[in-house]
Amino acid sequence: MDHRIYDVIHRRRDVRAQFTGEPVPDEVLHRILSAAHAAPSVGLSQPWDFVLVRDTAIREAFHDHVHHEREVFAATLDASAARRFARIKIDGVLESTLSIVVTYDPDRGGPAVLGRHAIADAGLYSVCLAIQNLWLAATAENLGVGWVSFYREPFLGDLLAIPAGVRPLAWLCLGPVTHLETTPDLERHGWRHRRPLRDAVHHDRW
Repeated sequence: MDHRIYDVIHRRRDVRAQFTGEPVPDEVLHRILSAAHAAPSVGLSQPWDFVLVRDTAIREAFHDHVHHEREVFAATLDASAARRFARIKIDGVLESTLSIVVTYDPDRGGPAVLGRHAIADAGLYSVCLAIQNLWLAATAENLGVGWVSFYREPFLGDLLAIPAGVRPLAWLCLGPVTHLETTPDLERHGWRHRRPLRDAVHHDRW
């Protein structure tokens, strides 16, 4: 048994503060994107695309938008949660080497996508599998990835000129890091704690 895949799975972290900004070699980036593109997809639709974002002006505009949405979320919290949230860094948009925006095209492979007729979200699940492949491959390359979710899809679609009907599912910050934390940030900052596996496993029925 090759245990390396298990090591990568458990080392993977959602990175915010540890990016160095050092370059990512082209061949490494190609390996990571190839791993993402190798993901399984419903009906072999491969409904993903990858937008590589290096432009400083685009990243600064997105960063400003993210921090506006951070304020919107913070305003919904009670005082105790707001204090915990204030300690949490939510992105590495400006510190990371580059960003990869992963999109979902629901028309890819259509009009009849084999396997999606009963589960409309199967295409979304496929894109998430590509994202996970990308994340694990980056971890295996000793790089960090941070998924930024504080954004509005229409804003990001306009910012990157994404075609109508195509959804931006993930803004991923990518690059070399000083280290990967052994404990997830949200757990370290007391936001939430992970459930033990025994609480998530059911047998035959819920």
